[in-house]
Amino acid sequence: MFENAFRRIDDVLWKEAGCTTELDYTEQTSWLLFLKYLDGLEQDRADEAALSGKKYTPLLDAPYRWESWAAPKKPDGTLDHHRALVGPDLVDFVDQKLFPYLKGFKAKAAGPDTLDYKVGEIFSELKNRIQSGYNLREIIDAIDGLRFRSQTEKHELSHLYEAKIKNMGNAGRNGGEYYTPRPLIRAMIRVVAPRIGETIYDGAVGSAGFLCEAHDYLLASKKLTTRDLELLQTRTFYGKEKKSLAYVIAIMNLILHGIDAPNIVHTNTLAENLADIQERDRHDVVLANPPFGGKERVEVQQNFPIRTGETAFLFLQHFIKILKAGGRAAIVIKNTFLSNTDNASVSLRKKLLAECDLHTVLDCPGGTFQGAGVKTVVLFFTKGAPTRKIWFYQLDPGRNLGKTNPLNDADLAEFIELQKTFAAGPRSWSVDTADIDPATCDLSVKNPAGDEVVAHRSPSEILDEIAALDAESAEVLAGIKGLL
Repeated sequence: MFENAFRRIDDVLWKEAGCTTELDYTEQTSWLLFLKYLDGLEQDRADEAALSGKKYTPLLDAPYRWESWAAPKKPDGTLDHHRALVGPDLVDFVDQKLFPYLKGFKAKAAGPDTLDYKVGEIFSELKNRIQSGYNLREIIDAIDGLRFRSQTEKHELSHLYEAKIKNMGNAGRNGGEYYTPRPLIRAMIRVVAPRIGETIYDGAVGSAGFLCEAHDYLLASKKLTTRDLELLQTRTFYGKEKKSLAYVIAIMNLILHGIDAPNIVHTNTLAENLADIQERDRHDVVLANPPFGGKERVEVQQNFPIRTGETAFLFLQHFIKILKAGGRAAIVIKNTFLSNTDNASVSLRKKLLAECDLHTVLDCPGGTFQGAGVKTVVLFFTKGAPTRKIWFYQLDPGRNLGKTNPLNDADLAEFIELQKTFAAGPRSWSVDTADIDPATCDLSVKNPAGDEVVAHRSPSEILDEIAALDAESAEVLAGIKGLL
């Protein structure tokens, strides 16, 4: 039933003039799913209050509830076509009344961790792109048939939603930033091994894939008590996201994974000064795939001791700072980080090796990230002690990866097993930091078995770095001129 409904929604959106990409499809499906979910949540809370003999005050005023404008019902439970809005009347209500009303929740919310705030934030950032009220009516009718009441229903819906996010990731460069291959995420989580009671953080949360997979991992980790479940709901998963669409997708994805009011803040993580991070802000586990190749403004760079326009390098500083002592991290980053010769890269490698135990480097093959040709590595480290030895593993699935032949869990099984003991093998080896050049801390170490270098750069990557450095220099000069 759920799969048919999603297919029907996509079919309608495909013929909608206001929606032209997979990103649009996911965005428009998300806000409608959210309102349908909110309707079910309100019903659940009303039922619980009634059983306790308490009065429940709905979050939404009557005219803006799903049952009023989207799916008014007859006594027999079928849609009341006389009361249900359609055509221009439906679009006018959504654009002129519903969205402005929901946007207002942000201003009156008690704080960013409340459901009121999430409602206001979502509808402050989105707009209805479905221009035909007849198409919108078809989509609403399909979504009205979905139910979020049981964990089984949420589980099935979450799989379908994940598939939609994956399709969006495959759609091209812009979509790819929202999707990290789930087998890679699961391998990262198994190595870091979070525990119930620890906090897990992603400061570049995207579609919340890391947090959702960590939630599933912890659910299966042991038989959970009521207190464990309450911890998972309220005080385990934390994230920040700059982009509006990604924020909405993250909220919806976590909701479908069973987190009713996700602790996701819509903000630019890098706008936060590192010096302002206190112990209360720190987390036990960081899991992230921060955006790379982006350029941050000079005033943002001033929040960091190692100044650079490269977004991923700023995020790495943030992640080191926000970890608790003894905290663990697994971070995806471009493999050129291991060998770049610019001052920021060298300084950041020195900082990482001095302040953290970088115990594992997973070298991922090209094609790991579909739609993006950039090669990446995953850095696994623990904060609080310097690095003495690094274990390297070159992932080689034995085939070319791509959209029709993606990374799978079996591809990472050997890595997970060997990493437990840092075992040597044809694709794995260890290096003492005493053998690393202290001047450059170059980590592009050759495989003793004679395979490729972990971080050899192609000519195009070298040219990209030169261009990036030129652009960074120009940006710094422009900033200096602006201050004169």
